[in-house]
Amino acid sequence: MINSVLTAACRAHRKTTPAESIVLQKHSVTIRGHRTSISLEDEFWDCLGAIAAHRNQTMAALIAEIDEGRSPRDNLSSAARVFVLRWHQSADRPARSEQA
Repeated sequence: MINSVLTAACRAHRKTTPAESIVLQKHSVTIRGHRTSISLEDEFWDCLGAIAAHRNQTMAALIAEIDEGRSPRDNLSSAARVFVLRWHQSADRPARSEQA
């Protein structure tokens, strides 16, 4: 079961107002010996970092896992966003024992 404190940490990131712009942050990573870059919003970087820490992984290992699981037609940034979304969706579902 995913730690609810971890989920809250991802969601606690500041919310932008309509007047604020959402800024992409570009990071370089090495995946299986190949250097590439990935651009994500701060909120996604924060969540990926929290997920990696929860799983006792480095950020690079988590991004490599996301890369391995994506379709060749999908870009890495989109795959990372979808990974975070799916992680939150699974974290929000009550455990089977709680549903009874």
